[in-house]
Amino acid sequence: MDNNEPALRLQSLQAGTDAGTALEYFDSLPPVQVPELYGSWRGTEIPTGHRLDGLLEPLGWYGKRFDGAEDVFPLVFSGAGGGVFNVNPGLVPLSAVLRFGPLLRKPGLLSQVRPALRLARTRRVGARLRMTEYRGVLSAAMIYDALPVVDVFRRVDAGTVLGAMDLRGPGAPFFFALQRD
Repeated sequence: MDNNEPALRLQSLQAGTDAGTALEYFDSLPPVQVPELYGSWRGTEIPTGHRLDGLLEPLGWYGKRFDGAEDVFPLVFSGAGGGVFNVNPGLVPLSAVLRFGPLLRKPGLLSQVRPALRLARTRRVGARLRMTEYRGVLSAAMIYDALPVVDVFRRVDAGTVLGAMDLRGPGAPFFFALQRD
């Protein structure tokens, strides 16, 4: 595999794929160490047919910020006038979002919900980083403080990681890519 192949494969998956193909790609990637994640990252969804597909980006999801192993802002959104702000994951009704995801994708609805995100603004961290074994590989993972969710990361290249959001319950993870700011 040449040095550009993982990035090219990620680019093709970002156009849409299925969960099995995304898992196969995820499993092919090397692990990430916790300090490699420190900094700000811009996120993009990898559509696989997951119930969360198409919900984050229309809400203005920017990405994640890792200030240290104990200081993680897992939900960073773009502000209307520029800049970014952090959202408290504990205020996200995850079970309702998962249940009603298809309804939330109706044209215009997410743009109406977006201003309400400001009510969930926070300056407090909402997650931490740990090394976790997932699918047989020890790699950096982000553990949410208030949600039954773990994001596990694998390295695509020096400035890009692939995340698998593992939610409690059955089903494949939600996939996203992070690119270093």
